[in-house]
Amino acid sequence: MDHGAGHGESSWDEDGVLRAALRRTAEELGLVLQESDQDWGRLAEYVDVGSGKRVLVRPPSDRERGFRASLHDHGTLMAYGWTADLAEVVTATVAWLAGLGLEETRARAPFVEFRPWALAHEREPFGAVELAWWSKLDRIHVPPYDRHPRAHALLAAAYAQPALRRLMPVNSHFDLWFATSRTEYRTSRAGYVIRPNDEGRYGVWHGGELLSRFETPEEAVALVVSAVPEGLGPAS
Repeated sequence: MDHGAGHGESSWDEDGVLRAALRRTAEELGLVLQESDQDWGRLAEYVDVGSGKRVLVRPPSDRERGFRASLHDHGTLMAYGWTADLAEVVTATVAWLAGLGLEETRARAPFVEFRPWALAHEREPFGAVELAWWSKLDRIHVPPYDRHPRAHALLAAAYAQPALRRLMPVNSHFDLWFATSRTEYRTSRAGYVIRPNDEGRYGVWHGGELLSRFETPEEAVALVVSAVPEGLGPAS
């Protein structure tokens, strides 16, 4: 039986169509999908509350011809992949929510991709700050974030600095700043804000005032580091 993207392709943007197709495919495979109670419109979400694992499925689009599945663990994107086969999506979803690890899930659904840091985190969990850094750094590999190399270059330059790597990285519209709290980002800001798309350069701001603009992210990060009190952190 054809479980590919060609089935009803013109209607994938309609609310509930993807979820219905996944449900039928699961039934044909003899598997059960437990959807979330939240209304996701054209998307499909599956959650195992006990384990903290979650799968979000998106239908094909002009830029992504296959179905995209994103595998999360306690809010962190751990793996993802694109496939034209709904049966593969269902297989990956059921495996992940059943508690299988990254390698085991990929063995059953080869379209699933993950980065080395995710496997390392699964084997020996990172601290919250380190995990936040790697989650943000990894976005360059996942659409639509792969269209923003300047923002990624800024994150990489900041991560290379031990004084900043101890702090929580915070983004808003690609602006980057650092916090001493893992949860209270705005009230625990440390140092300056860097804008990676500030008139074609990297702008460093403080209190709504432009301090300077630089051609490279490393130069902008250096200014931020110079303003961070010595020994600040780690974020708690």
